[in-house]
Amino acid sequence: MTAATTSHSASSSAPSATSTTDGSDGPDGPDGPDGSGGVKSADAPPGALRAAARRPAVRKLALLALIAAVLVPVAAIRWHSGSWPGALTVDVSEPLGRTSDWIIDNRDSHWIFLYFFGHISNAVIVAVRAVYVTLLALGWAGVTAAATLLAWRVAGVRVAVTAAVSFAACGLLGMWVPTMQTLALMAVAVVVSVAIGMLLGLAGGLSERTYRALRPVLDTMQVLPAFAYLLPVVLVFGIGVPGAVLATVIYAAPPMARLTALGLRGADAGVMEAVASLGATGRQRLLSARLPLARKELLLGVNQTIMMALSMAVIASVIGGAGLGDRVYQALSAVDVGKALAAGIPIVLLAVVLDRTTAAAGLRLGMDRDTGPRWLRGWYAWAGVAAGTAAVALAGRAATSAGWPDGWTLAIAEPVNTAKEWMVDHLYSGVPVVGGTADWASGYVTYVLDPLRGALQGLPWWSLLLIVAALAWLIGTWGTALTAVLALAAIGVLGVWDPAMDTLSQVLAAVAVTLVLGFAIGIAAARSPRLERLLRPVLDICQTMPQFVYLIPVVALFGVGRAPAAAAAIVYALPAVIRITTQGLRNVDPAALESARSLGATRGQQLRQVQLPLARPALLLAVNQGVVLVLAVVIIGGLVGSGALGYDVVFGLAQGDLATGLVAGAAIVCLGLMLDRVTQPTARRPKKGA
Repeated sequence: MTAATTSHSASSSAPSATSTTDGSDGPDGPDGPDGSGGVKSADAPPGALRAAARRPAVRKLALLALIAAVLVPVAAIRWHSGSWPGALTVDVSEPLGRTSDWIIDNRDSHWIFLYFFGHISNAVIVAVRAVYVTLLALGWAGVTAAATLLAWRVAGVRVAVTAAVSFAACGLLGMWVPTMQTLALMAVAVVVSVAIGMLLGLAGGLSERTYRALRPVLDTMQVLPAFAYLLPVVLVFGIGVPGAVLATVIYAAPPMARLTALGLRGADAGVMEAVASLGATGRQRLLSARLPLARKELLLGVNQTIMMALSMAVIASVIGGAGLGDRVYQALSAVDVGKALAAGIPIVLLAVVLDRTTAAAGLRLGMDRDTGPRWLRGWYAWAGVAAGTAAVALAGRAATSAGWPDGWTLAIAEPVNTAKEWMVDHLYSGVPVVGGTADWASGYVTYVLDPLRGALQGLPWWSLLLIVAALAWLIGTWGTALTAVLALAAIGVLGVWDPAMDTLSQVLAAVAVTLVLGFAIGIAAARSPRLERLLRPVLDICQTMPQFVYLIPVVALFGVGRAPAAAAAIVYALPAVIRITTQGLRNVDPAALESARSLGATRGQQLRQVQLPLARPALLLAVNQGVVLVLAVVIIGGLVGSGALGYDVVFGLAQGDLATGLVAGAAIVCLGLMLDRVTQPTARRPKKGA
C-alpha cells in the first residue's frame, strides 16, 4: 500500500488486475492451474477445467493437513490450546522503556540529535515557514489566482473553475489561515517525498537486485496504517511541525518509489534497444528514453504522493501538525460536529483540486498542446501564469488585505450542530419499524462484533495459524503462506494476541459489509452505464477524502464506540471496491460474452458463468484493497472509541509510552501484512525453460 495505497491508487490499479505481483500470467502460473502445463481451456470441457483447478487446492490442503497432524498434537501437549501461550511471548516493554527514557534524556544533548536530527528538524521548520510566509505574502487573491491559473495551464478551464471555487469556499468557511498552514506543510512534504521516492524508484527500476530488496519494504509500508508511524517520529522529533512533516514523508514516499520503478521497468524494449544501438551511454538512455517513456507513471506517482500526503497531514495533527487537521481533531475531541465539518470541507476541496489537477495533467501528456495563439504556448503561458498571479495579488492587497476579509465568512457550525441535534432527536433512537442509528449500532456490536471477537479469541491459537496458512496457500505460494503465518505468530510473540483478535474482528465484520455492498453496486454499475455515470462523481469525491474526515458524520450518527469506527471504515473502503469491481467486469473479453449469448445464456448466467470467473483477479484485488483500507480506518477509530490496538496506539501517543504504542504499531503492521497476504494472489514463478 501503497497504504497504504489511497483508494485512488486502488482504482488506477484495476485495469491491470489480471497481472500478478511477480509478472506471471495468472493466479496459478502461466501454463495451467498448477503452473506446470496443465489442461488448456481451448481443448478441455468445463468439467475438466474445474477438476484441474481443484487438484492443486486438494494437494495443498492434503499436505497442510499432514503437517498439522504432526505438529498440532505436539503444540497442544507442550503449550495447550486456547489463547496464545504465555511461554511463547517475549516481553519487550522493558527494553523499549529504557530506549524511550534514553531518547527523552538525551534528545537535547546527544550529538546525533544535535547535529543530525536537529539539523533535519530545523531545515523542515525553515522550509515550512518560508512557504507559509510566501502564501501569506501573496494574500488570498494571489493564492486563489495562482491555483486557478496553474490548474488552467495544466488541466484546462473546468479544473481551473473548480480550483477558484474551492479556494473561495475555504475562505468563506473562515478557514483561510488553517488552509495555508496545511498547504505549507504539504508543499514541503510532497517535494521531499517525490525526491526520495524518485531516487528509490530509480534504484529499483535500474537494478533487479535493488528492486527485489525494495519490494518487501514497499509492500509492508503499503499495508502499514498511518497511525503506526506517529509514535517513533514523536520520540525523535517531538511534538510539532517537524514530526508531522517527516511522518507524512514516510507515509507518502512509497507510491512514488513504486510507480517510478514500474515506469522505468516497463519501458518499451524496442525503443531501448534502438537507443542503445546508437551508442548512447547509460545516463543518456535514462534521460532521453527511460524517463520520457515513464512520464505518465511518474505523474501518477506525484498524484498519489499528493493525495497520501494530504491524508497524512490531517492525521499528523494528532502530533502537533497545525492547519485544518488540527481544527478537525480539536472539534472531534469536543464532539463539535459543526466545527469539525467547517474544517473538513476545505480538506475535501483541497483534495479534489489537487487530484483533478494532477490527474488531468497526466491525461493530457502527449496531446498536441502547441496549438492556438503563441502567448498560450510553452514558456509564454508559464510567464502569463506568473504575471497574472502577481497582478491579482497586488490588486487584492490594495483593495482589501492579505488575509481573507472577516466580513466575507459564512458560519456553518451552529446550523450544522442544530441539524446534528435534530438527527440525534429523530434518528438516533425511536424511529418506528427500522429503529434508530443507536439501535443499529447496538445490534451490530451485540450480534456481529461481540460473537466474532469471542470466536476469534476463543479459538485455539494453532487453529488460527492453520486457517491463515490454508487461505494464503490456496491463492498463493508456500512463501506467501509462510509470511502470513509468521506475521500472525509475531502478534502472539509480542503479547497482544487478544487485542489483535479484537481488531481483527472489527476488520472482518466491516470488510464483509463492504464487499457485499461493493460487489452488489459494482455489478449493477457494470451492467448499467447510466448508473455508472451517476456514481462516478460521488466515487471521485469519496476517493479523495482523507480518512480522518470520515469520522465526522459517524460520530454524529452513532456516537462513540466500535460501531462508528466500522461505519467510517465501510464508507471509506466502499468506493475502491465498487470501482475495481465495475472496471473488472467491464474489462471481460467481449468475445466470451458474445459466445455465451449465442448459446442462449441469460444475463444472470452470463454474470455467474462468464463475467465473474473471468474477472476473478479484479475481484480479488477489490477484496485486498477493501481489507487494507478498512484496517487503516479501524485503527484511526481508536480516536472514537474502537478500542483494541487502535486505542493502544492513541494511548501511547498521548502518554509518550513507547512500549505500549510501538508494540501496538508493530502488531498492526503484522496484522496488515497477514491480511494482505491472504487476499493477494501470488503466482508461482515458472521454472526455467518451461
